[in-house]
Amino acid sequence: MLFVYALIIAWVVFTFLLKIIKTTVFNALMIAGIIFLLQVGYGIKPQDIWNFITQMPEQFFQPSR
Repeated sequence: MLFVYALIIAWVVFTFLLKIIKTTVFNALMIAGIIFLLQVGYGIKPQDIWNFITQMPEQFFQPSR
């Protein structure tokens, strides 16, 4: 009986991890596709996107004049 419980728990954990992996792969492909389209369509390089993301907090926390 303990073996059956272990199999059930293993199946639940397996399906949970499989859902997480599917979501992660889908999001990674979406981000890669968006970056590719920005690069091809507008000539924006990944480095430009990274610079924008890293400079965003500085823009939000600058004191207003």
